Amino acid sequence: MKSLRPSKTITPLVALTLLAACVLVIQTIGGRADAQQQALGAAKADASKVLIDPGDTVILLLDHQSGLFQTVKDISVAELRTNTIILAKVAKLMKIPVITTASEPNGPNGPLMPEIHQNAPHAIYVPRKGEISAWDNKEFLETVRKTGRKTLIIAGVWTSVCVAFPALQAKAEGYKVYAVIDASGDPSEMASRTTVARMTQAGIVPMSTNAVFCELQRTWNRPDAAEFGALYGAYAPNYQAVVESYQKAQEVLKGEKK
Repeated sequence: MKSLRPSKTITPLVALTLLAACVLVIQTIGGRADAQQQALGAAKADASKVLIDPGDTVILLLDHQSGLFQTVKDISVAELRTNTIILAKVAKLMKIPVITTASEPNGPNGPLMPEIHQNAPHAIYVPRKGEISAWDNKEFLETVRKTGRKTLIIAGVWTSVCVAFPALQAKAEGYKVYAVIDASGDPSEMASRTTVARMTQAGIVPMSTNAVFCELQRTWNRPDAAEFGALYGAYAPNYQAVVESYQKAQEVLKGEKK
């Protein structure tokens, strides 16, 4: 009958096997840790790309015309014009290209509102030849492409046509597209809501004017902070009242300390 005691030759083999298994476990854990670190780094890199990059952005202001303004029912014309002016001003502050156009300005749609080019003198106006969608105009398309930028911030009148058509076409060509809904207008709230739904399904991001300039600003620690502060007051008059009351309170405190 054979002895049940372990063989002296088997014991070292078992030890070597266990050692190899431990090494494998350590390598596996280490590999997972490295993978987690790499994934975390990639996530941080992706997070930096979530917000709008001013260096890759073009602002398209389409068909903000006096005749079309008279058909807008989903937002007051005063608010619409104010928000469009703010986009022009922030474009100048951030040195972002602006391209404008108008659908037959000599017809009933009327001329382009002058405040855009007054506040963004670097803006480029592209005339059209009857095309309803600005994206169907060869010169307009070439002007956008010449910027070399792939992020488009679009506003216009009507939202359902002048904004939606080029936004959908640009998105299909690989551009990252944002539609500024409160710097655009439509004949009805229903038209605006259905258009936002359509654009969202296509991957176009709806935004408000204040979200645009806050996202481009990023920080108050900048030399033009006061100019950005003025945009807040223009967009939200109630906020301007807060600023004025705060400034007055500070003046009173300074007077009491003297």
